[in-house]
Amino acid sequence: MTPLKILTHFLDRELDTPAFDDVACNGLQVQNSGRIRRIATGVDASLEFFAAAVEQDANLLICHHGLSWGDSLRRITDSNYRRLKFLLDHDLALYASHLPLDAHPQLGNNAGICRALGLRHRRPFGNYRGRPIGFAGRLDQPVTWKSFQARAQRIFGRAGVTFDFGARSVRTIGVVSGGAADCLEEAVTAGLDAFISGEPQLPSYHLAREAGINALFAGHYATETFGVRALAERLHRRFKLPAAFIPFDIAL
Repeated sequence: MTPLKILTHFLDRELDTPAFDDVACNGLQVQNSGRIRRIATGVDASLEFFAAAVEQDANLLICHHGLSWGDSLRRITDSNYRRLKFLLDHDLALYASHLPLDAHPQLGNNAGICRALGLRHRRPFGNYRGRPIGFAGRLDQPVTWKSFQARAQRIFGRAGVTFDFGARSVRTIGVVSGGAADCLEEAVTAGLDAFISGEPQLPSYHLAREAGINALFAGHYATETFGVRALAERLHRRFKLPAAFIPFDIAL
């Protein structure tokens, strides 16, 4: 078993956790008795994820969307109470990484999406609170927008929502996972052929139509499994602990 302090120190340093101005309270959110035998990673800090982790005998849980956001734990009632009680009753530690796990150049959600899609020559993209959390990249060769959509569907496991207002072929793509539809304007300004995120918004529809740009929204959950998958692999290699991502079929 590995001490929790060693694991959290590694995560804070690897993800550059303190450097991010984030509404999420990144880092260790719930402590346990101190020694870790197995790690489970997931997108959301939900009771469903907690129960699945217990079934796997994990006692360090790492997620992208944690329990603590701003002053969200000011009152420990209702869902806060149920989730915290489960963690404490089962001696589970909870570590959360929101923006740091979006922006990481190797382990992050957006880096993982770029690799999966074959985007090269990546550069920082998607400004949020003064720093980029996504990437823009280029395909080796232009492809039709329809064939690119088919490639994305294979990667994300769902067709998603598309705005088909740009050129018939694409090469330059901006990627910001999750709920980042407002970054579409940055893609327009940068002259990109297409933009990828998780959730569409009505204003982004009108912007895409007026600017003549393609966009694909593959689902908040589907675009944010890449980072927690990569973290499980990195921790397994680094600490020789059992570590696995726990998936759920969430079409949102």
